[in-house]
Amino acid sequence: MAVEAELKFHVPARHLAAFAKGRVPGGKAAGTHDGSDLLSTYFDTAKCKLKRHGLTLRVRRDGHKHVQTVKSANGAEFGRGEWESEIKGSTPHLGKADGTPLEPIASKKLRRKLRPVFETSVRRITLPIRTGGSEVELAIDRGRIIAGDRSSPIAELELELKSGRPVDLFRMAKTLERKSQAELDLRSKSDRGYALARGEEHPVMSADGIMLDVDMSAGDAFRVVARATARHFCGNANAVRNGDAEGIHQMRVGLRRLRAAISLFSKTLSGAGRERTRTELKWLTNELAPARELDVFVKDNIEPASRDALLRRGGKAIRREFTERRERAFERARRAVDSERFRALLIDTLQWIESSRTVAPDQAKARIGKFARELLHRRIKKARKDGRHLDEMSARQRHKFRISIKKLRYAIEFFDSLFTGKGEQKQLARLSKHFKKIQDALGSLNDFVAHRRMAVDAALHAPRRNGKASAFASGVVVGREDRAAKPLMAAAAREVRALERF
Repeated sequence: MAVEAELKFHVPARHLAAFAKGRVPGGKAAGTHDGSDLLSTYFDTAKCKLKRHGLTLRVRRDGHKHVQTVKSANGAEFGRGEWESEIKGSTPHLGKADGTPLEPIASKKLRRKLRPVFETSVRRITLPIRTGGSEVELAIDRGRIIAGDRSSPIAELELELKSGRPVDLFRMAKTLERKSQAELDLRSKSDRGYALARGEEHPVMSADGIMLDVDMSAGDAFRVVARATARHFCGNANAVRNGDAEGIHQMRVGLRRLRAAISLFSKTLSGAGRERTRTELKWLTNELAPARELDVFVKDNIEPASRDALLRRGGKAIRREFTERRERAFERARRAVDSERFRALLIDTLQWIESSRTVAPDQAKARIGKFARELLHRRIKKARKDGRHLDEMSARQRHKFRISIKKLRYAIEFFDSLFTGKGEQKQLARLSKHFKKIQDALGSLNDFVAHRRMAVDAALHAPRRNGKASAFASGVVVGREDRAAKPLMAAAAREVRALERF
Protein backbone atom coordinates (compact mmCIF):
# COMPACT_ATOMS: atom_id res chain seq x y z
CA MET A 1 0.00 0.00 0.00
CA ALA A 2 1.21 3.47 -0.87
CA VAL A 3 -0.03 6.75 0.53
CA GLU A 4 -0.29 9.51 -2.02
CA ALA A 5 0.84 12.79 -0.47
CA GLU A 6 -0.52 14.94 -3.23
CA LEU A 7 -2.15 18.28 -3.88
CA LYS A 8 -4.39 18.94 -6.86
CA PHE A 9 -5.07 22.36 -8.39
CA HIS A 10 -7.17 24.12 -10.96
CA VAL A 11 -4.86 26.43 -12.92
CA PRO A 12 -5.71 28.97 -15.64
CA ALA A 13 -5.08 27.32 -19.00
CA ARG A 14 -2.44 29.86 -20.04
CA HIS A 15 -0.09 28.58 -17.34
CA LEU A 16 -0.36 24.83 -18.00
CA ALA A 17 1.68 24.85 -21.22
CA ALA A 18 4.55 26.69 -19.52
CA PHE A 19 4.54 24.20 -16.63
CA ALA A 20 4.76 21.28 -19.04
CA LYS A 21 8.00 22.77 -20.37
CA GLY A 22 9.54 22.86 -16.91
CA ARG A 23 8.94 26.52 -16.06
CA VAL A 24 7.40 25.81 -12.67
CA PRO A 25 7.36 28.48 -9.92
CA GLY A 26 8.86 27.19 -6.69
CA GLY A 27 10.87 24.33 -8.16
CA LYS A 28 13.37 23.25 -10.81
CA ALA A 29 12.96 20.51 -13.38
CA ALA A 30 15.06 17.47 -12.39
CA GLY A 31 14.60 15.56 -15.64
CA THR A 32 12.64 15.46 -18.87
CA HIS A 33 8.88 15.32 -19.13
CA ASP A 34 7.03 12.13 -19.96
CA GLY A 35 3.64 11.80 -21.64
CA SER A 36 1.04 9.05 -21.62
CA ASP A 37 -2.59 8.48 -22.57
CA LEU A 38 -4.66 7.02 -19.73
CA LEU A 39 -8.15 5.57 -19.98
CA SER A 40 -9.64 4.80 -16.56
CA THR A 41 -12.98 3.16 -15.79
CA TYR A 42 -14.50 3.51 -12.31
CA PHE A 43 -16.74 0.74 -11.01
CA ASP A 44 -19.43 0.64 -8.32
CA THR A 45 -22.87 -0.80 -7.62
CA ALA A 46 -26.10 0.89 -8.67
CA LYS A 47 -26.46 2.19 -5.10
CA CYS A 48 -22.80 3.30 -4.94
CA LYS A 49 -21.83 0.93 -2.13
CA LEU A 50 -18.10 1.54 -2.57
CA LYS A 51 -18.52 5.30 -2.45
CA ARG A 52 -20.56 5.02 0.74
CA HIS A 53 -17.64 3.11 2.26
CA GLY A 54 -15.17 5.81 1.23
CA LEU A 55 -13.63 3.62 -1.50
CA THR A 56 -13.01 3.88 -5.23
CA LEU A 57 -12.27 0.99 -7.59
CA ARG A 58 -10.61 1.87 -10.86
CA VAL A 59 -9.21 -0.09 -13.80
CA ARG A 60 -6.75 1.94 -15.85
CA ARG A 61 -5.42 1.09 -19.30
CA ASP A 62 -1.90 2.39 -19.77
CA GLY A 63 -0.57 1.23 -23.10
CA HIS A 64 -1.00 -2.55 -23.13
CA LYS A 65 -1.29 -2.88 -19.37
CA HIS A 66 -4.38 -2.89 -17.17
CA VAL A 67 -3.89 -1.77 -13.59
CA GLN A 68 -6.56 -2.14 -10.91
CA THR A 69 -6.47 0.47 -8.14
CA VAL A 70 -8.33 0.62 -4.85
CA LYS A 71 -8.27 3.99 -3.10
CA SER A 72 -9.43 4.95 0.35
CA ALA A 73 -9.80 8.44 1.79
CA ASN A 74 -10.35 7.12 5.31
CA GLY A 75 -7.39 6.95 7.66
CA ALA A 76 -4.96 9.08 9.56
CA GLU A 77 -2.34 9.52 6.87
CA PHE A 78 -1.95 12.61 4.71
CA GLY A 79 -3.29 11.80 1.28
CA ARG A 80 -5.19 8.72 0.17
CA GLY A 81 -4.34 5.06 0.66
CA GLU A 82 -3.69 3.42 -2.71
CA TRP A 83 -3.40 -0.28 -3.57
CA GLU A 84 -2.42 -1.22 -7.14
CA SER A 85 -2.19 -4.55 -8.93
CA GLU A 86 -1.82 -5.48 -12.57
CA ILE A 87 -4.71 -7.54 -13.94
CA LYS A 88 -5.71 -9.16 -17.20
CA GLY A 89 -8.49 -7.42 -19.04
CA SER A 90 -10.57 -4.36 -18.31
CA THR A 91 -12.93 -5.71 -15.64
CA PRO A 92 -12.16 -5.72 -11.90
CA HIS A 93 -10.53 -8.75 -10.29
CA LEU A 94 -11.71 -8.77 -6.66
CA GLY A 95 -9.28 -11.55 -5.82
CA LYS A 96 -6.61 -8.88 -6.12
CA ALA A 97 -8.31 -6.82 -3.42
CA ASP A 98 -6.91 -8.94 -0.56
CA GLY A 99 -5.17 -6.78 2.00
CA THR A 100 -7.06 -3.64 0.93
CA PRO A 101 -10.04 -1.88 2.57
CA LEU A 102 -12.18 -3.40 -0.18
CA GLU A 103 -11.52 -6.96 1.05
CA PRO A 104 -14.18 -7.04 3.83
CA ILE A 105 -16.99 -6.32 1.35
CA ALA A 106 -15.50 -8.04 -1.74
CA SER A 107 -18.12 -10.82 -1.93
CA LYS A 108 -19.41 -12.71 -4.94
CA LYS A 109 -22.61 -10.69 -4.62
CA LEU A 110 -20.62 -7.45 -4.90
CA ARG A 111 -18.77 -8.80 -7.94
CA ARG A 112 -22.07 -9.47 -9.69
CA LYS A 113 -23.37 -5.98 -8.91
CA LEU A 114 -20.31 -4.01 -10.04
CA ARG A 115 -20.78 -1.93 -13.17
CA PRO A 116 -18.96 0.94 -14.90
CA VAL A 117 -20.14 4.29 -13.52
CA PHE A 118 -17.94 6.69 -15.47
CA GLU A 119 -14.56 6.90 -17.15
CA THR A 120 -11.77 9.42 -17.57
CA SER A 121 -9.74 9.88 -20.73
CA VAL A 122 -6.61 11.88 -19.99
CA ARG A 123 -3.38 12.96 -21.64
CA ARG A 124 -0.93 13.12 -18.74
CA ILE A 125 2.41 14.91 -18.80
CA THR A 126 4.70 14.26 -15.82
CA LEU A 127 7.86 16.06 -14.83
CA PRO A 128 10.22 15.47 -11.87
CA ILE A 129 10.81 18.62 -9.82
CA ARG A 130 13.35 19.49 -7.14
CA THR A 131 12.16 21.89 -4.46
CA GLY A 132 14.08 22.50 -1.26
CA GLY A 133 15.50 19.12 -0.37
CA SER A 134 12.53 17.18 -1.74
CA GLU A 135 11.49 15.47 -4.94
CA VAL A 136 8.04 16.25 -6.29
CA GLU A 137 6.32 14.84 -9.34
CA LEU A 138 4.31 17.39 -11.28
CA ALA A 139 1.48 15.95 -13.39
CA ILE A 140 -0.64 17.89 -15.86
CA ASP A 141 -3.89 16.20 -16.86
CA ARG A 142 -5.98 17.28 -19.82
CA GLY A 143 -8.95 15.33 -21.04
CA ARG A 144 -12.54 14.52 -20.14
CA ILE A 145 -14.74 12.74 -17.63
CA ILE A 146 -17.47 10.76 -19.40
CA ALA A 147 -20.63 9.36 -17.82
CA GLY A 148 -23.07 8.02 -20.40
CA ASP A 149 -23.88 10.88 -22.78
CA ARG A 150 -22.51 13.51 -20.36
CA SER A 151 -18.96 14.78 -20.26
CA SER A 152 -16.91 17.41 -18.47
CA PRO A 153 -13.40 18.73 -19.24
CA ILE A 154 -10.34 17.96 -17.13
CA ALA A 155 -7.59 20.56 -16.90
CA GLU A 156 -5.66 20.23 -13.68
CA LEU A 157 -2.26 20.02 -12.11
CA GLU A 158 -1.11 17.66 -9.35
CA LEU A 159 1.92 17.80 -7.10
CA GLU A 160 2.90 14.48 -5.51
CA LEU A 161 5.63 14.25 -2.89
CA LYS A 162 7.95 11.42 -3.95
CA SER A 163 10.57 11.92 -1.26
CA GLY A 164 11.38 14.57 1.30
CA ARG A 165 9.28 16.81 3.53
CA PRO A 166 5.63 17.84 3.24
CA VAL A 167 6.70 21.40 4.14
CA ASP A 168 8.52 21.64 0.78
CA LEU A 169 5.40 20.42 -1.02
CA PHE A 170 3.27 23.11 0.63
CA ARG A 171 5.91 25.80 0.03
CA MET A 172 5.83 25.00 -3.67
CA ALA A 173 2.02 24.98 -3.61
CA LYS A 174 1.97 28.49 -2.11
CA THR A 175 4.36 29.78 -4.77
CA LEU A 176 2.17 28.26 -7.49
CA GLU A 177 -0.88 29.94 -5.99
CA ARG A 178 0.78 33.37 -5.89
CA LYS A 179 2.37 33.19 -9.33
CA SER A 180 -0.34 31.44 -11.33
CA GLN A 181 -3.64 31.71 -9.38
CA ALA A 182 -3.60 27.96 -8.79
CA GLU A 183 -6.55 26.94 -6.60
CA LEU A 184 -6.33 23.87 -4.39
CA ASP A 185 -9.12 21.38 -5.07
CA LEU A 186 -9.66 18.66 -2.46
CA ARG A 187 -12.13 16.83 -4.68
CA SER A 188 -10.85 13.83 -6.61
CA LYS A 189 -11.66 12.90 -10.20
CA SER A 190 -13.95 10.25 -8.75
CA ASP A 191 -15.90 12.94 -6.83
CA ARG A 192 -16.47 14.77 -10.09
CA GLY A 193 -17.27 11.54 -11.94
CA TYR A 194 -19.95 10.44 -9.50
CA ALA A 195 -21.50 13.92 -9.63
CA LEU A 196 -21.52 13.87 -13.43
CA ALA A 197 -23.16 10.44 -13.40
CA ARG A 198 -25.93 12.01 -11.31
CA GLY A 199 -26.28 14.78 -13.89
CA GLU A 200 -24.61 17.45 -11.76
CA GLU A 201 -22.03 19.56 -13.59
CA HIS A 202 -21.41 21.90 -10.64
CA PRO A 203 -22.69 19.86 -7.71
CA VAL A 204 -23.42 21.08 -4.23
CA MET A 205 -21.29 19.00 -1.87
CA SER A 206 -22.80 17.77 1.39
CA ALA A 207 -20.91 16.38 4.36
CA ASP A 208 -19.14 13.04 3.89
CA GLY A 209 -19.51 10.27 6.43
CA ILE A 210 -16.57 10.03 8.85
CA MET A 211 -15.09 6.68 9.85
CA LEU A 212 -12.96 6.53 13.00
CA ASP A 213 -11.34 3.55 14.71
CA VAL A 214 -11.84 3.29 18.46
CA ASP A 215 -8.09 2.67 18.97
CA MET A 216 -7.04 5.67 16.89
CA SER A 217 -5.32 8.47 18.76
CA ALA A 218 -7.28 11.65 19.37
CA GLY A 219 -4.74 13.58 17.30
CA ASP A 220 -5.12 11.26 14.30
CA ALA A 221 -8.91 11.35 14.68
CA PHE A 222 -8.83 15.15 14.57
CA ARG A 223 -6.99 15.02 11.24
CA VAL A 224 -9.56 12.63 9.75
CA VAL A 225 -12.42 14.88 10.88
CA ALA A 226 -10.66 18.09 9.82
CA ARG A 227 -9.86 16.76 6.34
CA ALA A 228 -13.49 15.74 5.81
CA THR A 229 -14.80 19.14 6.88
CA ALA A 230 -12.20 20.94 4.75
CA ARG A 231 -13.31 18.89 1.73
CA HIS A 232 -16.89 19.85 2.54
CA PHE A 233 -16.43 23.61 2.36
CA CYS A 234 -13.76 23.56 -0.37
CA GLY A 235 -15.95 21.35 -2.58
CA ASN A 236 -18.65 24.03 -2.83
CA ALA A 237 -16.46 26.80 -4.29
CA ASN A 238 -17.83 26.41 -7.82
CA ALA A 239 -21.42 26.26 -6.57
CA VAL A 240 -20.85 29.58 -4.76
CA ARG A 241 -19.39 31.07 -7.95
CA ASN A 242 -22.50 29.95 -9.81
CA GLY A 243 -24.73 31.78 -7.33
CA ASP A 244 -26.21 28.57 -5.94
CA ALA A 245 -27.91 29.37 -2.63
CA GLU A 246 -27.59 25.80 -1.38
CA GLY A 247 -23.89 25.82 -2.31
CA ILE A 248 -23.40 28.92 -0.16
CA HIS A 249 -25.27 27.22 2.68
CA GLN A 250 -23.19 24.03 2.42
CA MET A 251 -19.91 25.95 2.32
CA ARG A 252 -20.96 27.73 5.52
CA VAL A 253 -21.92 24.39 7.10
CA GLY A 254 -18.51 22.95 6.17
CA LEU A 255 -16.77 25.95 7.68
CA ARG A 256 -18.81 25.70 10.87
CA ARG A 257 -18.08 21.98 11.15
CA LEU A 258 -14.33 22.58 10.85
CA ARG A 259 -14.49 25.39 13.41
CA ALA A 260 -16.50 23.09 15.69
CA ALA A 261 -13.90 20.33 15.28
CA ILE A 262 -11.16 22.75 16.33
CA SER A 263 -13.20 23.63 19.42
CA LEU A 264 -14.13 20.03 20.30
CA PHE A 265 -10.53 18.80 19.96
CA SER A 266 -9.00 21.92 21.53
CA LYS A 267 -7.33 19.94 24.35
CA THR A 268 -5.38 17.87 21.82
CA LEU A 269 -4.19 20.82 19.74
CA SER A 270 -1.19 23.07 20.24
CA GLY A 271 -1.36 26.81 19.75
CA ALA A 272 0.81 26.75 16.61
CA GLY A 273 -1.20 28.37 13.82
CA ARG A 274 -4.58 27.64 15.42
CA GLU A 275 -5.70 31.22 15.94
CA ARG A 276 -4.68 32.27 12.45
CA THR A 277 -6.60 29.33 10.99
CA ARG A 278 -9.69 30.17 13.03
CA THR A 279 -9.44 33.83 12.00
CA GLU A 280 -9.34 32.98 8.30
CA LEU A 281 -12.19 30.48 8.57
CA LYS A 282 -14.28 33.07 10.40
CA TRP A 283 -13.47 35.67 7.71
CA LEU A 284 -14.84 33.40 4.99
CA THR A 285 -17.89 32.49 7.09
CA ASN A 286 -18.66 36.19 7.53
CA GLU A 287 -18.27 36.90 3.81
CA LEU A 288 -20.94 34.28 3.06
CA ALA A 289 -23.30 35.16 5.92
CA PRO A 290 -25.24 38.05 4.29
CA ALA A 291 -26.02 35.95 1.22
CA ARG A 292 -27.43 33.14 3.33
CA GLU A 293 -29.39 35.45 5.67
CA LEU A 294 -30.92 37.47 2.83
CA ASP A 295 -31.77 34.40 0.77
CA VAL A 296 -33.70 32.87 3.68
CA PHE A 297 -35.41 36.19 4.46
CA VAL A 298 -36.48 36.75 0.85
CA LYS A 299 -37.77 33.20 0.31
CA ASP A 300 -39.46 32.70 3.67
CA ASN A 301 -40.79 36.20 4.39
CA ILE A 302 -40.48 38.78 1.62
CA GLU A 303 -41.82 36.74 -1.30
CA PRO A 304 -44.94 35.59 0.61
CA ALA A 305 -45.49 39.19 1.77
CA SER A 306 -45.22 40.51 -1.80
CA ARG A 307 -48.12 38.26 -2.80
CA ASP A 308 -50.32 39.53 0.04
CA ALA A 309 -53.13 41.71 -1.40
CA LEU A 310 -53.21 43.70 1.83
CA LEU A 311 -49.67 45.01 1.25
CA ARG A 312 -49.91 45.70 -2.50
CA ARG A 313 -47.39 48.42 -3.44
CA GLY A 314 -45.42 48.12 -0.18
CA GLY A 315 -44.97 44.35 -0.61
CA LYS A 316 -43.66 44.78 -4.14
CA ALA A 317 -41.32 47.56 -3.03
CA ILE A 318 -39.67 45.58 -0.24
CA ARG A 319 -39.41 42.54 -2.51
CA ARG A 320 -37.54 44.64 -5.07
CA GLU A 321 -35.33 46.13 -2.34
CA PHE A 322 -34.38 42.85 -0.72
CA THR A 323 -33.92 41.00 -4.01
CA GLU A 324 -31.33 43.62 -4.97
CA ARG A 325 -29.67 43.29 -1.58
CA ARG A 326 -29.53 39.52 -2.02
CA GLU A 327 -27.89 39.88 -5.43
CA ARG A 328 -25.24 42.16 -3.94
CA ALA A 329 -24.63 39.67 -1.12
CA PHE A 330 -24.26 36.80 -3.62
CA GLU A 331 -21.72 38.91 -5.53
CA ARG A 332 -19.81 39.48 -2.28
CA ALA A 333 -19.69 35.71 -1.75
CA ARG A 334 -18.41 35.19 -5.32
CA ARG A 335 -15.68 37.79 -4.83
CA ALA A 336 -14.58 36.05 -1.64
CA VAL A 337 -14.05 32.65 -3.29
CA ASP A 338 -12.39 34.27 -6.30
CA SER A 339 -9.88 36.08 -4.08
CA GLU A 340 -6.21 35.44 -3.42
CA ARG A 341 -7.08 35.30 0.28
CA PHE A 342 -9.41 32.34 -0.32
CA ARG A 343 -6.80 30.46 -2.36
CA ALA A 344 -4.21 31.01 0.37
CA LEU A 345 -6.72 29.95 3.04
CA LEU A 346 -7.21 26.56 1.35
CA ILE A 347 -3.50 25.75 1.29
CA ASP A 348 -2.75 27.18 4.74
CA THR A 349 -5.65 25.32 6.34
CA LEU A 350 -4.64 21.97 4.88
CA GLN A 351 -1.00 22.53 5.84
CA TRP A 352 -2.06 23.37 9.39
CA ILE A 353 -4.17 20.19 9.60
CA GLU A 354 -1.26 18.05 8.41
CA SER A 355 1.53 19.74 10.38
CA SER A 356 3.14 17.66 13.13
CA ARG A 357 3.16 20.79 15.30
CA THR A 358 -0.63 21.14 15.20
CA VAL A 359 -1.26 18.26 17.61
CA ALA A 360 0.01 18.68 21.19
CA PRO A 361 2.35 15.71 21.82
CA ASP A 362 1.40 15.35 25.50
CA GLN A 363 -2.35 15.15 24.78
CA ALA A 364 -2.85 13.62 21.35
CA LYS A 365 -2.00 10.02 22.31
CA ALA A 366 -5.29 9.58 24.18
CA ARG A 367 -7.47 6.96 22.50
CA ILE A 368 -10.32 8.54 20.59
CA GLY A 369 -12.88 6.09 21.98
CA LYS A 370 -12.25 7.26 25.56
CA PHE A 371 -11.84 10.89 24.45
CA ALA A 372 -15.20 10.89 22.62
CA ARG A 373 -17.15 9.33 25.50
CA GLU A 374 -15.77 11.79 28.03
CA LEU A 375 -16.34 14.78 25.75
CA LEU A 376 -19.96 13.86 24.99
CA HIS A 377 -20.72 13.15 28.66
CA ARG A 378 -19.24 16.48 29.77
CA ARG A 379 -20.92 18.59 27.10
CA ILE A 380 -24.34 16.94 27.40
CA LYS A 381 -24.23 17.51 31.16
CA LYS A 382 -23.43 21.19 30.61
CA ALA A 383 -26.20 21.52 27.98
CA ARG A 384 -28.75 20.15 30.47
CA LYS A 385 -27.56 22.57 33.15
CA ASP A 386 -27.55 25.63 30.86
CA GLY A 387 -30.88 24.69 29.28
CA ARG A 388 -32.69 24.93 32.62
CA HIS A 389 -32.29 28.71 32.36
CA LEU A 390 -33.45 29.03 28.74
CA ASP A 391 -36.44 31.25 29.62
CA GLU A 392 -34.15 33.72 31.38
CA MET A 393 -31.64 34.04 28.55
CA SER A 394 -31.16 37.17 26.47
CA ALA A 395 -31.05 36.90 22.69
CA ARG A 396 -27.24 36.86 22.84
CA GLN A 397 -27.19 34.14 25.49
CA ARG A 398 -29.66 32.03 23.49
CA HIS A 399 -27.40 32.42 20.48
CA LYS A 400 -24.40 31.12 22.46
CA PHE A 401 -26.48 28.23 23.81
CA ARG A 402 -27.60 27.35 20.28
CA ILE A 403 -23.96 27.24 19.15
CA SER A 404 -23.11 24.84 21.98
CA ILE A 405 -26.01 22.60 20.92
CA LYS A 406 -24.84 22.74 17.29
CA LYS A 407 -21.35 21.62 18.34
CA LEU A 408 -22.89 18.68 20.19
CA ARG A 409 -24.75 17.64 17.05
CA TYR A 410 -21.53 17.84 15.07
CA ALA A 411 -19.72 15.84 17.76
CA ILE A 412 -22.29 13.05 17.44
CA GLU A 413 -21.79 13.06 13.65
CA PHE A 414 -17.98 12.99 14.01
CA PHE A 415 -17.97 10.17 16.60
CA ASP A 416 -20.90 8.10 15.34
CA SER A 417 -18.70 5.27 13.97
CA LEU A 418 -17.15 4.74 17.42
CA PHE A 419 -20.47 3.64 18.96
CA THR A 420 -21.45 0.37 17.32
CA GLY A 421 -23.92 -1.09 19.83
CA LYS A 422 -27.61 -0.93 18.94
CA GLY A 423 -28.48 0.70 22.25
CA GLU A 424 -25.78 3.34 21.84
CA GLN A 425 -26.83 4.08 18.29
CA LYS A 426 -30.48 4.52 19.31
CA GLN A 427 -29.52 6.82 22.17
CA LEU A 428 -27.30 8.96 19.95
CA ALA A 429 -30.03 9.17 17.31
CA ARG A 430 -32.56 10.36 19.90
CA LEU A 431 -30.10 12.89 21.29
CA SER A 432 -29.32 14.21 17.82
CA LYS A 433 -33.05 14.55 17.11
CA HIS A 434 -33.58 16.63 20.27
CA PHE A 435 -30.52 18.76 19.53
CA LYS A 436 -31.74 19.44 16.00
CA LYS A 437 -35.14 20.61 17.21
CA ILE A 438 -33.53 22.91 19.78
CA GLN A 439 -31.11 24.24 17.15
CA ASP A 440 -33.88 24.83 14.61
CA ALA A 441 -36.14 26.65 17.06
CA LEU A 442 -33.40 28.86 18.47
CA GLY A 443 -32.01 29.40 14.98
CA SER A 444 -35.37 30.76 13.83
CA LEU A 445 -35.46 33.08 16.83
CA ASN A 446 -31.95 34.26 16.00
CA ASP A 447 -33.03 34.84 12.39
CA PHE A 448 -35.91 36.99 13.64
CA VAL A 449 -33.42 39.34 15.30
CA ALA A 450 -31.47 39.68 12.03
CA HIS A 451 -34.66 40.06 10.00
CA ARG A 452 -35.93 42.82 12.29
CA ARG A 453 -32.65 44.68 11.80
CA MET A 454 -32.85 44.35 8.02
CA ALA A 455 -36.52 45.33 7.86
CA VAL A 456 -35.98 48.46 9.95
CA ASP A 457 -33.00 49.45 7.84
CA ALA A 458 -35.02 48.98 4.63
CA ALA A 459 -37.87 51.10 5.97
CA LEU A 460 -35.54 53.91 7.04
CA HIS A 461 -33.76 54.02 3.69
CA ALA A 462 -36.69 53.39 1.35
CA PRO A 463 -37.17 55.86 -1.56
CA ARG A 464 -39.57 58.68 -0.64
CA ARG A 465 -42.23 57.59 -3.11
CA ASN A 466 -42.46 54.14 -1.45
CA GLY A 467 -41.43 55.10 2.07
CA LYS A 468 -44.74 54.73 3.89
CA ALA A 469 -45.76 51.63 1.96
CA SER A 470 -42.38 49.96 2.54
CA ALA A 471 -42.44 50.80 6.24
CA PHE A 472 -45.92 49.33 6.58
CA ALA A 473 -44.94 46.14 4.73
CA SER A 474 -41.77 45.79 6.80
CA GLY A 475 -43.81 46.18 9.98
CA VAL A 476 -46.21 43.46 8.87
CA VAL A 477 -43.34 41.07 8.14
CA VAL A 478 -41.74 41.70 11.54
CA GLY A 479 -45.09 41.41 13.29
CA ARG A 480 -45.74 38.00 11.76
CA GLU A 481 -42.36 36.77 13.01
CA ASP A 482 -43.05 38.18 16.48
CA ARG A 483 -46.23 36.10 16.68
CA ALA A 484 -44.22 33.00 15.77
CA ALA A 485 -41.58 33.60 18.48
CA LYS A 486 -43.59 32.34 21.48
CA PRO A 487 -44.37 28.86 20.01
CA LEU A 488 -40.70 28.51 19.01
CA MET A 489 -39.54 29.27 22.55
CA ALA A 490 -42.03 26.72 23.87
CA ALA A 491 -40.74 24.10 21.41
CA ALA A 492 -37.10 24.75 22.37
CA ALA A 493 -37.92 24.53 26.09
CA ARG A 494 -39.78 21.24 25.57
CA GLU A 495 -36.80 19.68 23.79
CA VAL A 496 -34.37 20.98 26.42
CA ARG A 497 -36.44 19.29 29.14
CA ALA A 498 -36.22 16.04 27.19
CA LEU A 499 -32.43 16.08 27.67
CA GLU A 500 -32.96 15.36 31.38
CA ARG A 501 -33.68 11.74 30.41
CA PHE A 502 -30.13 11.21 29.13
